[in-house]
Amino acid sequence: MPFQVLISSAAGTSADLAAQAAFDRLARTTRFGAGDEIFAQEGRATDYYRVTKGVVRSTRLLADGRRQVSEFYFPGDMFGLALGATHSHAAEALTDCEIAHVRRQALAVAEDGALIERLIWTVTSLQLEQAQARMVILARRNAYEKVVFFLSQIARRSEGAWANLPMCRQDIADYLGLTIETVSRMLTQLQHDGRVALDGSRRFTITRPRFSATDLAA
Repeated sequence: MPFQVLISSAAGTSADLAAQAAFDRLARTTRFGAGDEIFAQEGRATDYYRVTKGVVRSTRLLADGRRQVSEFYFPGDMFGLALGATHSHAAEALTDCEIAHVRRQALAVAEDGALIERLIWTVTSLQLEQAQARMVILARRNAYEKVVFFLSQIARRSEGAWANLPMCRQDIADYLGLTIETVSRMLTQLQHDGRVALDGSRRFTITRPRFSATDLAA
């Protein structure tokens, strides 16, 4: 299926890797504490960003006052790639973060500016495709399957058998379009069904074989 991770970095071609290296050479690194705002919704889009450490949460405040969590960005992911002059979403450090960022204006005079701009368009296109794929998947699934899908994506980001949830259950609910009570019930049901084992509220492992987003997309 096309939606392999919550948000993918650019494709791993030699040109993309060269562009990522060029981005890192030009970038400044800023540290943010958990809960710090990186940029505001409707704020001026002055920089392009890449997570080097930690996890970033992208949110949007809706007209009725509700909050929507649109994405979670992990190390290697690029974000803040607004097409216009302002950001449609806010970005916040979900954990302590280190963020590499490049001024948009700097690309016009940088030696590798054109290479980096092509990378930005590649990543933007990929993220749009993945967002569309995620919407299709979640629109067809019930609450139980949505939580299964979410956990499977987080697990694929983990290097070991156990995965950590850097986000709270309210974040998960706002991401999946569920209530926090529903998310909690589904996690309890997943444990009861033997599909997931939880170690506290933020650490889990998938215990049933073939528990993956690929199964859900079948």
